[in-house]
Amino acid sequence: MRDNVLSLRPLIVATGLVLAALTAPAHAFSDDEARKAILDLRQQVQQQNEQSQRAKLQLADQIQSLQQEVAQLRDQLELVSRQQPSAKPGAPSGTNPPGTAAGDPQEQAAYDGAMDLFRKGQYKDAAESLAAFTSLYPNSQLAPSALFYLGSSRYGMKDFKGAIEQLTSMVQKSPENARAPDALLIIAGGQIELNNRAGAKASLQRIVRDYPNAPAAATAKSRLQLLQ
Repeated sequence: MRDNVLSLRPLIVATGLVLAALTAPAHAFSDDEARKAILDLRQQVQQQNEQSQRAKLQLADQIQSLQQEVAQLRDQLELVSRQQPSAKPGAPSGTNPPGTAAGDPQEQAAYDGAMDLFRKGQYKDAAESLAAFTSLYPNSQLAPSALFYLGSSRYGMKDFKGAIEQLTSMVQKSPENARAPDALLIIAGGQIELNNRAGAKASLQRIVRDYPNAPAAATAKSRLQLLQ
């Protein structure tokens, strides 16, 4: 507010001179002084208009750049969330994360069914199935992966608060899981969507700090540059 007042001070002064010229006694200001004050006022008004127009154009450019950043991040996050780690040879199921195994066939079938819905982009149904899985099998070796895809499903539904909540829970419970840095990347995306740039920067910085060798770290670094 103070800067705005300062920037308007020349205009206020010029306006005051014009008013003084118009209202003062004839001997107080000459015709030349009055004309000069009017010309100064016109020049100040023109400069203010030009500055205002430039500011509007700069703001429009900034908004467009931010929209492009968010769109790029959204596309990249959706790609990350859809990626399924390749199973190691001999793994019980191709949908299982490497090194994990379901406790029983029914548990595996519940997980596989939910993952099938997720891969088809049926995020609402996938979220419901994955939530049911985590409720029925909270101690399953597949639970961290189920939480990851539950959060990713929420993100796909544009339920960004729900996505952040689920993925934060996943990272807190399983910080050493291979999907933890990807979860933080999607959390950052949700925070950007919610206009929480400070939170997004913190999430991206955590990836770089805690998971420097993860593929998500390179993406986090590039996104941090865009958020500067």
